[in-house]
Amino acid sequence: MQYIENRTFDEIKVGDSAELTRTLKQGDIELFAVMSGDVNPAHVDADFAQSDMFHKVIAHGMWGGALISAVLGTELPGPGTIYLNQNLSFKQAVGLGDTVTVRITVAEKSAKHHHVTLDCLCTNQSGETVIEGQALVVAPTQKVRRPRVMLPEVHLHERGARFARLIKATADLAPIRTAVVHPCDALSIEGALEAGKQGIIIPILVGPKTKIEAAASEAQLDLSGIEIVDVPHSHAAAERAVAMGREGKVGMLMKGKIHTDELLAPVVDKELGLRTERRMSHVFALDVPTYPKPLLISDAAINIFPDLQTKRDIVQNAIDLALALGITLPKVALLSAVETVTPTIPSTVDASALCKMAERGQIIGGLLDGPLAFDNAVSKAAAETKDIHSEVAGDADILIAPDLESGNMIAKQLIYLAGADAAGVVLGARIPIVLTSRADGVMSRLASAAMAQLFAHAQSGGTAI
Repeated sequence: MQYIENRTFDEIKVGDSAELTRTLKQGDIELFAVMSGDVNPAHVDADFAQSDMFHKVIAHGMWGGALISAVLGTELPGPGTIYLNQNLSFKQAVGLGDTVTVRITVAEKSAKHHHVTLDCLCTNQSGETVIEGQALVVAPTQKVRRPRVMLPEVHLHERGARFARLIKATADLAPIRTAVVHPCDALSIEGALEAGKQGIIIPILVGPKTKIEAAASEAQLDLSGIEIVDVPHSHAAAERAVAMGREGKVGMLMKGKIHTDELLAPVVDKELGLRTERRMSHVFALDVPTYPKPLLISDAAINIFPDLQTKRDIVQNAIDLALALGITLPKVALLSAVETVTPTIPSTVDASALCKMAERGQIIGGLLDGPLAFDNAVSKAAAETKDIHSEVAGDADILIAPDLESGNMIAKQLIYLAGADAAGVVLGARIPIVLTSRADGVMSRLASAAMAQLFAHAQSGGTAI
């Protein structure tokens, strides 16, 4: 219906009726709760609802009242109607999945003030009455016919919910001894301590003891029982933490208030560092409100212009992390500007070669496709428009960027323009490295630590330090 049209007072007859039918969905309850502020656990807490008198999540009572208002305002009488009075009697709860039919019937007309009285009846899919009542309105006297307004799209997103599930997945795992490198600010210390409380890590704070204690004191954080390895400055903190990793004293590193380059310099040292035969790479894990699942992006922090062999390692590192996070068959989109192999665009050639490497077993555990433009990687509609038929297109778990610049831009745009939450970890070294921005909050640090813990246990078969 492209137009919305009213019925004037003169057109309305006693006995006229209008109706609409709506099935109650979780989104209806959440939207109503957000709009009204009514967070009664009977509506929004499934565990509580099971123990309540109805033993299920139910709609807000006025959700049904809002449906009645919708019929009055759009159908009968329609645009121009003035609400005067409404009484409602609630006969039965409406649960998730119930289908409610709202029927409005004209009971009386009064010409003096153009008043119309309407009987209101809401029934469920079984024909049982859930709400009944009566409305009194002033009916319009002028005919109105207008284009029907298209409502905006609404994306419901519970901030931090996916990261909370990630953290919950570590509940049965043993905490890992973790060197927290130069935690000389409140965020670094709080993130490390909270990860310790959650049983994700056993934090060992490596840095100038006086600075660490001063930062903790200023933030009113208690360091009782926390091991501190006293070193004079940030360079020394990075070197000592790496040495602890080589000696098997810690199973993870966590970045504190220190530049990434300063932390990684001793890590990549050929003789004293934590390098392996595989190239190290950074993986962003993003919780994007408009994407239906977590999205991994690599590499946006370490490898500036990776060659083909480096890209192979970047892909394998990301797949290994996705597997550790419980993604059974990670779908990997190899990004470029176009979807066709074009010799003048090297990233398309690399993408094609990586797909062939996966076919030959040089990359394992994931499903690769590329080259794919960003839109085709994350939007099924975009992929279908361009006639791309692929299990990866529009449903990617992992995005592999052509280079650091593009990867960093993609991640930062999703964070700052799409409201994504971000966690990060460096893989390919002997032990995982929790690498977050110095401005990241506690939840981001917790999620990053949880990812690294899950990865460490997956790689060690559950015997991580």
